[in-house]
Amino acid sequence: MDSRLFSLLNRLSSLRESKKLFPESLVRKIPISNRTYYTSRSGKISLYYKISPLGNPNTSVVPELDNWVLNGNKVRVAELQRIIHDLRKRKRFTQALEVSEWMNKKGICAFSSAEHAVQLDLIGRVHGFLSAEIYFNNLQNHDQTDKTYGALLNCYVRQRQTDKSLSHLQKMKEMGFASSPLTYNDMMCLYTNVGQYEKVPDVLAEMKQNNIYPDNFSYRICINSYGAVSDIQGVEKVLKEMERQPHISMDWNTYAVAANFYIKAGLSDKAIEALKKSEERLDKRDGLGYNHLISLYASMGNKAEVLRLWGLEKSACKKHINRDYITMLESLVKLGELEEAEKVIKEWESSSNCYDFRVPNIVIIGYSEKGLFEKAQTMIEELMEKGKLTTPNSWGTVAAGYMDKGEMEKAVECMKAAISLHMNNKGWKPNGRVIGGILTWLGEKGCREEVEAFVESLRAVIPMNRQMYHTLIMANIRAGQEVDELLARMKADKIDEDAETKKILLGTRKNKN
Repeated sequence: MDSRLFSLLNRLSSLRESKKLFPESLVRKIPISNRTYYTSRSGKISLYYKISPLGNPNTSVVPELDNWVLNGNKVRVAELQRIIHDLRKRKRFTQALEVSEWMNKKGICAFSSAEHAVQLDLIGRVHGFLSAEIYFNNLQNHDQTDKTYGALLNCYVRQRQTDKSLSHLQKMKEMGFASSPLTYNDMMCLYTNVGQYEKVPDVLAEMKQNNIYPDNFSYRICINSYGAVSDIQGVEKVLKEMERQPHISMDWNTYAVAANFYIKAGLSDKAIEALKKSEERLDKRDGLGYNHLISLYASMGNKAEVLRLWGLEKSACKKHINRDYITMLESLVKLGELEEAEKVIKEWESSSNCYDFRVPNIVIIGYSEKGLFEKAQTMIEELMEKGKLTTPNSWGTVAAGYMDKGEMEKAVECMKAAISLHMNNKGWKPNGRVIGGILTWLGEKGCREEVEAFVESLRAVIPMNRQMYHTLIMANIRAGQEVDELLARMKADKIDEDAETKKILLGTRKNKN
């Protein structure tokens, strides 16, 4: 066994026994950060500062809100609204709903239809459309406005409730509330989500008939509906119509959507033209936009443009978050440019970004896909030596690669490492094919002590099964040991002897004779 891997496995084993496999700071799941930051200009600790770090969606923010008031701090409506907005943006909907409900319950302000609409939307996201319906039906008549009606429609659309959406839309039309692009955009999203793409252009046409000007999103959904059914002429027809509209300011996203469909259709020249138009309209500090264009160029196999845009992004955006590095590394791995990916990993390591295993894991997967399993293993080991979090999946991937190459000793050691990390990844299950191959090899080649240790550790991840018993039986037979106790345990686990079991035992008797 590789001495470095041996020492790492020993360390993992001892740490696992003490139930302190990794520091809590490394074990917790760290979400990809956002470019929006709120700080107090006066240097005082703000309520947002208290709530923002509570990233675990299962952590209630109500105690922090209550303590804020108990400590004599003022509660500002604008700050609470900003907190709700930011939590929604970060998809922390349960916490956003808690803030909204707390705000309403404490009477911080009289809820207008706008606040009710926000709370209704959050209820729909957290508890489903039925709970949203109850909230809506309990509103006073003066609060059942276009905003709250629209929020309930959005709940129906999000959960793909076609009949309820159509019925609710009809009520909105009767009350004069279907007068904005948002309502029709919701319906186009619904038809997109349920795969009825042919109905999307009809909704756009109805908008125009009702003298409601489609916005950028309206046209983009329609372009997407044509692209989804590979109707490139439809894509171009809507794009040209959009370009002619005096009230529309063409945006980078729309051209990027069109470029994606051109790429899928194999129309490289048109794709590049659309990508150039997209870049021209890109806010030079928009990291998300750069990432999107980088991914599209990578899908075309255009390394030069990927590197050029990455250079522009690095010079234009002051901060590069983990999402930026993930996009770039995924693009380079897709292009097969692992040496360039190694350079980007070094840039990431020297940044002040929080550690996120998803970043180096892209390169680990890239090595594995190219058959460079030694490099993948070395990278994982170096991360562990630095005290960084790794996952069973990464070790399992390398183990599979070694097994496919016939290097079974290495496959076994990597799978041992994967199993050792199971405590922090309770939902992880090893690849059945790899485990099957390892057990077969151990049964034929492994020493009894090694086999027993491996099976014992594997039991913590998956229940005992017939193949695990067969491996133990074969190893014990080769070591000259009796297997009656193993057969009894097998029977106690309600695993019957099959033809393969009898074959193994018959082979033993023949050898003895």
